[in-house]
Amino acid sequence: MPNNLLTIDMITRKSLEIFENELVLTRNVNRQYDESFAKSGAKIGATLRARLPDRVLVTDGAALQVQDDNEQFVPITVSSQKHVGVNFTSAELTLSLDEFADRVLKPRISQLAASVDSDVANVFRSAYQSVGTPGTTPTTSLVLLQGQQKLNEMAVPMASRYATVNPAANAGLVEGLKGLFNPGSTVSRQFKSGMMGEGVLGYDEINMSQSIKSFTTGTRGVTLAVNGAVTASGATTLAIDGGSGSATILRGEVFNIAGVFSVNPQTRESTGTLQDFVVTADATASAGAWATVNVSPPMFGPDHPLATVSALPADNAVVTVRGAASTVFPQNLVYQKDAIAFVSADLILPEGVDMAARATHNGISMRIVRDYDINNDRMPCRIDVLYGYSLLRGEGVVRLWG
Repeated sequence: MPNNLLTIDMITRKSLEIFENELVLTRNVNRQYDESFAKSGAKIGATLRARLPDRVLVTDGAALQVQDDNEQFVPITVSSQKHVGVNFTSAELTLSLDEFADRVLKPRISQLAASVDSDVANVFRSAYQSVGTPGTTPTTSLVLLQGQQKLNEMAVPMASRYATVNPAANAGLVEGLKGLFNPGSTVSRQFKSGMMGEGVLGYDEINMSQSIKSFTTGTRGVTLAVNGAVTASGATTLAIDGGSGSATILRGEVFNIAGVFSVNPQTRESTGTLQDFVVTADATASAGAWATVNVSPPMFGPDHPLATVSALPADNAVVTVRGAASTVFPQNLVYQKDAIAFVSADLILPEGVDMAARATHNGISMRIVRDYDINNDRMPCRIDVLYGYSLLRGEGVVRLWG
């Protein structure tokens, strides 16, 4: 009976299945924005503007008070193209699909998925909400519940919440939480897999990824001060002093300001928790002072529809920066699915090659192309994905410091 050769379409669909299964962080983020790219054949650098929900003030009394729209947009640029190279022969095409996947596809595609996950994990640099003690690996339920607290205070939807942690945090949490008010099935799963699993402490899933990033803090001190009161609502810059020499505050640093509390976006009342800010661009001090530090979120007072703080920072208010200077800290992530967007786009299918196919599933597009190299008598093949990602809603992500 003749062998049935694997087709390029079969290989592409199987590759995409493996890729999706190997993703960890990216598997649980929002991929609803993909179709507008895939259908139009977006090229590298194409940008989508994702619209965020409008926010307004509720007014009292019978008199109508019409408010202007406060539409906000977040750009998502499809600019990252990653691929892995692979050679497979005509003889290997006679294998069963599962055998071919195990021998040829999985070893390479798993690395491709890890690389994409590693890229998406960089959203931590734009996230400002933070819990955990820098330098201490999380091992208790408290830090996970504090992550939930941050999301709840920001009125983030309860559904589709996840935590992705590095191997050290996973080991600490599994050990620290074993058997603690857990159903027997959850304890059994943790014991067998060494993972936290699903349906734990209000999270749909707590998973482990080697792609979680670490962050190295700048040379700044831990305790600084506001240099000049902020008077304009919506400000995204701050002057800070109290440092020394040409110390650095790096993009991704997190700090809070005395007397500046976060507010619930629905009620605009103080949560009683100091608002975390993240630095959005590197800054270097001059004689211990930073004239301009770019921050997120914007500082809107409680009387503004987009309110983020209970009060604008006062002059000389104490600025407390998270983590010791010049130190590396893991950045585990707690997040709600819709806070992060992953966008994948179609790559063109070249003509005049040996094989070419493309497949799309669950918002991920993958292309495989194989050609013949007459100079070296080889048949090189490449597996590509084209994508972009962005933090859509800063309030929906919490950095769990380790």
